[in-house]
Order: sequence, then C-alpha cells, then structure tokens
Amino acid sequence: MNSNLKLIRSLLREIRYGSSENQMRNNIMVKYIMEQARAHSETSETMCKAREELEHLANTYNCYLSSQRAYNAIQSQYGGVGERSIRETADLVGFKLPHDPK
Repeated sequence: MNSNLKLIRSLLREIRYGSSENQMRNNIMVKYIMEQARAHSETSETMCKAREELEHLANTYNCYLSSQRAYNAIQSQYGGVGERSIRETADLVGFKLPHDPK
C-alpha cells in the first residue's frame, strides 16, 4: 500500500505542475485518479492481476506527465523563434556575407 500511496502522490504532483487550476479537488483528472485508487484499494489478493495492471497504468501516466513537463521546459529553452535571417545563418555556420569586410 505504501508504494501505491507514493505513486498516487507523484501523479498528483505532476498534475499540479501541469495544471493552471488553483483548486486540485475540482480537477477532473484528480477525481478520476482518486476514484480508481479507492476502487482498487481492496485488501485481499484475489484481484492481483487488476492491481498490477492499475499500478502499471499509473506508472505509465506518471512517466508521460513528467516527460511532457520536461519536453515543454526543453522546448521553451532551446526552441526556435522562427526563421533566421541570412546574416544570422551565416554567422551561425561561420561564413561571411559578400558585402562584409574580410
């Protein structure tokens, strides 16, 4: 149960990072995660496959959310701003334009 709690907390943390809402309780993703966690919180081991399947799915969503956040951070830092001018491109590769003094 301890690993499930850590997994739920990490999912909620990633949703909080990516969400613009102030109230996490009103977020539909949080409601769904909590609903699924409560539905699969049985103590008997009769539904072992479903529990492992839910844990795998939660790990997949957690990986997706953290990767999406990292991608957005990298894209904002290194992403292009559009087309470069001829001078900027020449300076980038180390060439000089014909009208530049040598």
